[in-house]
Amino acid sequence: MSGRAPARRWQARIAAPLLVIAAFGLAGCSRQEVYGKLTEPAANEMIAVLNQAGITATKVAGEKDQWSIAVDQADFARAVETLRAHGLPHEDYDSLGSVFKKEGFTSTPLEERARLIYGLSQELSRTISAIDGVVQARVHLTMPEADPLSREAKPSAASVFVKYRTGFDLRSQTGAIKSLVTNSIDGLTYDRVSVVMVPAQAAPVLSESEGMVSVSTLMRGGIGVVALIVLAIAGRGLWRMRKPRTSLPDTVQR
Repeated sequence: MSGRAPARRWQARIAAPLLVIAAFGLAGCSRQEVYGKLTEPAANEMIAVLNQAGITATKVAGEKDQWSIAVDQADFARAVETLRAHGLPHEDYDSLGSVFKKEGFTSTPLEERARLIYGLSQELSRTISAIDGVVQARVHLTMPEADPLSREAKPSAASVFVKYRTGFDLRSQTGAIKSLVTNSIDGLTYDRVSVVMVPAQAAPVLSESEGMVSVSTLMRGGIGVVALIVLAIAGRGLWRMRKPRTSLPDTVQR
């Protein structure tokens, strides 16, 4: 009996620090949501981009076939910057069908024309954004209504804004983009289309201090596993301390 008391006191001294270490280890492995309400293909594309950048991301299922992606809290800022540099998540453009969806209300000719111009700009923006290397695309249309009292019709015009990823030669596609917009709008001429190309900010690169690509992330994951093991050991030690022990009968000396 005399040997058990010191052992139990030693377990009591060790268990509390182990629990504290485990708590800190588990806290360091917490995940933070980056984006939510995504389709599964969009979530998979974003996870692939983050993994290529050395950021470990997980996909979490939500309601109504929606998904979210999460990363370690230490990687949150870099994950947002990386996705923004790649133009993710992709913008949802309206189609002409959705713009002119019948809802039982009568529209004025002015409203119908405004919706037509908006729908055409959305369709063109969607098409240009599908070009490899395009991060973001915007098409602004000016289509003056014909004046019956004027002999000269006011010409239409278009302005195209394109943000592209570094490493892609999008400036060589300026003529093709102007032709695309010109042929999509009735009465629009090639010289009335202007295109502005802007390079996007490069995706952040892991510095040497951040750790050999994913080493820091792997270490945090390893710390989490160790923390769970430590927590189990400490819990077992506390359970053994609280467990009642039956005293053995003293041996009778001969």
